[in-house]
Amino acid sequence: MEIRGERECKSCGNQWSYYETGSVSCPECGSMRSVGVGERAVHTASQDPLDVTAHQTTIADQSIRAAAPDLKSDLRDYVRSLGYIHGGELLPLDDTSLVAHELLHAVDVFARSNRPTDDEELYVLTLLRGANEGTRPTPNEVPSSMAEARGLAYANAVERYRRNLSTWLDSHPDKEARRTVESLATHVKRAEALEGALSLDESEALVAAANGLHSYLTDDDLDALADARDRLERLS
Repeated sequence: MEIRGERECKSCGNQWSYYETGSVSCPECGSMRSVGVGERAVHTASQDPLDVTAHQTTIADQSIRAAAPDLKSDLRDYVRSLGYIHGGELLPLDDTSLVAHELLHAVDVFARSNRPTDDEELYVLTLLRGANEGTRPTPNEVPSSMAEARGLAYANAVERYRRNLSTWLDSHPDKEARRTVESLATHVKRAEALEGALSLDESEALVAAANGLHSYLTDDDLDALADARDRLERLS
């Protein structure tokens, strides 16, 4: 949605950036009486950071299974809030977003398993440790039993990013980018229909194509666009 990036408090006159705080409450006096000033811009990004510290404590004191319900609830809220346009600026598909999506699916797989393996437990803990810092495991670290969880998680993450790309292109028309975004959508739909049953290399290709589009649109990087198209064509 398009919003005014600056707010002005009607009680004390303080001005602040809504893009930075995500709040209409005055950070100076706490008043809710404020108005938007300045030009409008598309803004979908959330200011809420991913913080799984409390769940790390629960797991350390109890178990992954004990922490799973609340952890999944918080992760769902977080991924629902994700957006990639900050005051009109297109952001990349960052690793924190990918880790959040994958942790949500991996915890679900672990919690539903009658006999989760040591490798699965270690992998969930690895995701959890890296979540706050946005550090995601490499494909070589993914247990085979968690490959579909990563595949579906990345498909979901790329689809959310693709929707933001489409929104951004509404006000920054680019036929070449639009065509590539449509191709990306086709491959994401296939990955979701397969419920993530694709190779880890294919999952990485979807992410790389999405970020290639970002590089093209923000840096006018024609090589990045060509690379994104090549990756998608090889998925066909």
